[in-house]
Amino acid sequence: MTAPRLSFSEPAPREDMPAARAAIERVLASGWYVLGPEVAAFEREFATACGAAHAVGVGTGTDAIALILRALGIGPGDEVITTPLSAAYTALAVLMTGARPVFADIDAERLTIDPAAVAAAVTSRTRAILPVHLYGQPADMNAIMRIAARHTLAVVEDCCQAHLATCDARPVGTIGVAGAFSFYPTKNLAALGDGGAVVTGDADLARRVSLLRNGGQTDRYHHEIAGVNSRLDELQAAVLRARLPYLARWTDERRSLARAYRAQLAGAAVAVPPQLDAGHVYHLFVVRSTRRDRLQGHLRERGIDTLVHYPVPIPGQPALAASDPADCPQANAACAELVSLPLRPGLSTEDVARVTSAMRDFKGD
Repeated sequence: MTAPRLSFSEPAPREDMPAARAAIERVLASGWYVLGPEVAAFEREFATACGAAHAVGVGTGTDAIALILRALGIGPGDEVITTPLSAAYTALAVLMTGARPVFADIDAERLTIDPAAVAAAVTSRTRAILPVHLYGQPADMNAIMRIAARHTLAVVEDCCQAHLATCDARPVGTIGVAGAFSFYPTKNLAALGDGGAVVTGDADLARRVSLLRNGGQTDRYHHEIAGVNSRLDELQAAVLRARLPYLARWTDERRSLARAYRAQLAGAAVAVPPQLDAGHVYHLFVVRSTRRDRLQGHLRERGIDTLVHYPVPIPGQPALAASDPADCPQANAACAELVSLPLRPGLSTEDVARVTSAMRDFKGD
């Protein structure tokens, strides 16, 4: 009997379905759909979960990054140092402010931005460092914060793949001046559409982001600053409130599955990037293979779906050509070799064993 296909992701609600349905019904009955009590309550609850003083709900994780930068006064003529290995939206958020993204290569093991490369990239125009806690593993924030202090730079954390992650036991998003989160449907904490949030300990920064997300309005029809329209809606906030109580347990599941992968991949013809911080939350579980296409084909034939995050380094994207990006050889190599294996709440230990057995059968030659 042929085993059923093992899908990479299953974003539909599972055990949280009753709570999500009740949340949606509550909003529908209220008749209040934008910037209402659900958003305000979610902001309080998410700030508490993140160990932050303030949270501001916005339209997307991309907007969260851009609005933080704008609230810091970063714009045309300024430079923001960031990683070449991430979703391109990280750098696109910098472009949205009029600033220039400057790419510093990654650490080959951690896969996040290399502090030594960051230090070498600082110029008189640098205003901020934008590390990404990629795949759920935090960047080396201790080293990054030392560089920022030395040059009086803001550190804005891209936490879009790192809900509840910690770096050296400190919650991500609270180490720099602010953190940006995404609630895209595949994230560890997911909405049923787009959504994002900014967390910060700076009350004035939170106020400015709140103004910017809503056209710069202090009250209806009175615009203090030139803002945008980027508001987390009531339906998504209500769903996120329903799912937030599950997040800690879902995170534990991800870590348990990752441990099983690591134990069972010993001897397989792949390289497994090390876990360099216990605060890793495994948004994705990636391995490296110089025969990636053949490995994916091998797994596909056995009914196992995989994905590549990300096949093209951000500096190689045509959309970034005008920023005159530097070459990043470590990121180039990673983009040619990384493959993401199925890992999500609800995956069983038998599923992991099926994947790892198929991978051990792969000879890689």
